[in-house]
Amino acid sequence: MTKTRTLCAAALLALTAMGASAQILIGQTAGMTGSVAASVNETIGGAQLVIDAANAQGGIHGEKIEVVRMDDAFDVKRAGENARVLIEDKKVVALFMSRGTPHSQAIIPWLDKNEVALIGPSTGAMVLHKPLQKHVFNVRATYQREAEKAVQHLLTIGLTRIAVVYVTDSFGKDALEGAMTGFTKGKATPTVTVPADRDKPDYAAIVPAIKDANAQAVLWIGSGIAVVDGIKALRASGSAAQVVTLSNNASSGFIKQLGDASRGVIVTQVFPSERSLGQPMVKEALTLAKAKGQAELSPAALEGFASAKVLVEALRRAGPRPTRAKVLAALESIRSYDLGGGLEVSYTPQDHSGIDFADLAIISDGRFKR
Repeated sequence: MTKTRTLCAAALLALTAMGASAQILIGQTAGMTGSVAASVNETIGGAQLVIDAANAQGGIHGEKIEVVRMDDAFDVKRAGENARVLIEDKKVVALFMSRGTPHSQAIIPWLDKNEVALIGPSTGAMVLHKPLQKHVFNVRATYQREAEKAVQHLLTIGLTRIAVVYVTDSFGKDALEGAMTGFTKGKATPTVTVPADRDKPDYAAIVPAIKDANAQAVLWIGSGIAVVDGIKALRASGSAAQVVTLSNNASSGFIKQLGDASRGVIVTQVFPSERSLGQPMVKEALTLAKAKGQAELSPAALEGFASAKVLVEALRRAGPRPTRAKVLAALESIRSYDLGGGLEVSYTPQDHSGIDFADLAIISDGRFKR
């Protein structure tokens, strides 16, 4: 009897070990609470559509994907520490979809130390593209491309008195560089450039600077609540200046937070319209969303969806029981991987850029419209 019990216990331990090994652990640190929570949680929802669909089909080579998520509340130091825990303690095979430029920069030392890939960071910072970051694999377009396109659009429609408000961190400086490229190409200069603290913007100084410059339009480079409160303060001052912000604010949550101040705000986009039902990636995402009872998508959800497709493809190419090294090699083997409708992602050992797509959408009736 004792021998039988011992054998049963050993079998149970073996099965438990097999079950544990049949999970592919992926790590994520992002601001699931805090100033960018609305858009972060929408990107997570979009990504989960892909991950759940893959798991429902038996996983990748029989192994299911489990994303270990840690909330950094959009705090740079917490993002770096979370990355350390995920990589060194949780032993994830890759990191996925961090949020924020300085936050992603804080993660890079842990990637480099442990030879771990970061797939689809939710930031368009040029610093993650050039010079090459060996372990960072971008999916979305750069902020510089977006900011340049936004300025060119405003100049094209005859708005020449353009103010630029930019957050004083690596994200803000990066996007400002793109904006200045747009001004240079348009043979123009901003009427005023106004720095803004990331956590506590001084609207009492920012808004008068915009009004004193008699700005017809404002390119507001910032994130989440900080931009929402800034736009509300601008409207409360009586300014009717056209406001443009970047795709890091392209979420349904951003529109809801703006409330009545949302109408007419332009938000740059890095993926096709979520209502382009003929676009294959959008159609696929919407089909999966509806199966979960979700009636519509947001631009943020589409970004998460696209990044998760790259993650799943990399894991598929890495083969059974993927290691960190296998995932890295798999990513660099990706050439012209079609996310749907001609949106292709390619990586080489010299280039880890993603999709070069930038568009504009205006908020109308509580929705983004192209």
